[in-house]
Amino acid sequence: MSGFKEYDDFDALGLAKLVRDGEVSATELLEEAIGRTEKINPEINAVVQFHYDEARAAIETGLPDGPFTGVPYLLKDLNILLKGTVTSMGSSLFKDYTAKLNSTLTDRYIKSGVVIFGKTNSPEFGALPVSEPLLFGPTRNPWDLNRTPGGSSGGASAAVAGGILPMANASDGGGSIRIPAACTGLVGYKPTRGRTAMGPVIGEGWGGQSISHAVSRTVRDSAAMLDATTGPEPGDPYAPPHFPGKFLDEVGKAPAQLKVAMIPEKIGSGSYSPEIRAALEATAELMSGLGHHVEEATPEVDGLALQFASGALLGANLALKVTEQLESLGRSLADDDLEPGTRALIEYGKSLNAEACARASQINHVSARIMGRFHEQYDVILCPTLSSLPVPIGQFLDGDLGEKLGAFMGNTSLFNQTGQPSISLPLAWSEDGLPIGMMLSAAFGDDALLFQLAGQLEEARPWRDRRAPHHANNVI
Repeated sequence: MSGFKEYDDFDALGLAKLVRDGEVSATELLEEAIGRTEKINPEINAVVQFHYDEARAAIETGLPDGPFTGVPYLLKDLNILLKGTVTSMGSSLFKDYTAKLNSTLTDRYIKSGVVIFGKTNSPEFGALPVSEPLLFGPTRNPWDLNRTPGGSSGGASAAVAGGILPMANASDGGGSIRIPAACTGLVGYKPTRGRTAMGPVIGEGWGGQSISHAVSRTVRDSAAMLDATTGPEPGDPYAPPHFPGKFLDEVGKAPAQLKVAMIPEKIGSGSYSPEIRAALEATAELMSGLGHHVEEATPEVDGLALQFASGALLGANLALKVTEQLESLGRSLADDDLEPGTRALIEYGKSLNAEACARASQINHVSARIMGRFHEQYDVILCPTLSSLPVPIGQFLDGDLGEKLGAFMGNTSLFNQTGQPSISLPLAWSEDGLPIGMMLSAAFGDDALLFQLAGQLEEARPWRDRRAPHHANNVI
């Protein structure tokens, strides 16, 4: 390691400023991140693709002048492409899939100045809210190695919470940024549908439900990274309302008094655990103390219909992905290509007829109309990110998967299906010291308001100095 002891004192913007001011070099930061990876990764298994030489070469060639110049960065090993490197999707079927080009978002990351030095673990095709692919093995939570860091961006969240770096790429098709952020005490922001680009290879993710961004330690890093990567590319199927300013500038602005709808019960199957419910009520009190009006209110969406729609679109899209890969390989599916759970989900997707897929799409869009009208009454929705604390490793290997998902997941998928911006913040902690995420969601396109509110809550109840027990700085 380079011995940069103050590394943990800075978020990504702070590290970039050190590089600009000449107080530390991009090489020193990279070697620090690599050294930390080598120390903590054997415990948490967060990083599964290692691009150290490529990162060193990028620095030697010369980095672009951007807001994050010189800051180490990790991509998620799912869908996002870096030319010449493998993106495995957490699956044996894609273990040798080498990208021929960069994703649009990758190019935008590079332009922002970050130094990409690897990729993080995720479940096979990102289909579960835990990160335990058979291909690489489970990622473990730095707060408790026996528990999950969530999924599907579990490797990203474990890497950040484990002290490898201050921010990492993540993606969210049903909660996959917010769930791991909640499990590991981080900021997890899912932007409005279309804020970040998915091309040029992917037309849309999971019927418009999926979008990429990041997990981070601070709200301002998330805002600044969205500034650096936002905007449609030619041919995009979705475009949110244009925001003329900078999201980073919104973080320091106190929002006006907001009318907040607190959802008191889980929508659909499952319910909040007592500890999660207590955290929700405490967060409502915090927001009331900041001058916001909080009241119990639940949008009149059909929770069971939404569950069908999300599952149908996921199954159908994964079935297509597997079919296309097999066509490119020129062979049929082998027994060891897919995990049993993924195979069952894909078989379900293949069993759907055209009417079922159309119905799923209609459910999502009608629900978006319902939520749009709901936001004519309420500025923000408050609910827990998860229904329980992070579950033990292996929780979803057997038994009733639907029941277990209902007991663990919160209402995250609703906001993927309606395209709304949504953020998880570590505003509460369990009696055992585990992080509890609270989720705030705004109307379609109102990302600026969420950054204002998130910044206010970060100042009121700061979390940045909390450090997980299994942290790179603690490993001897």
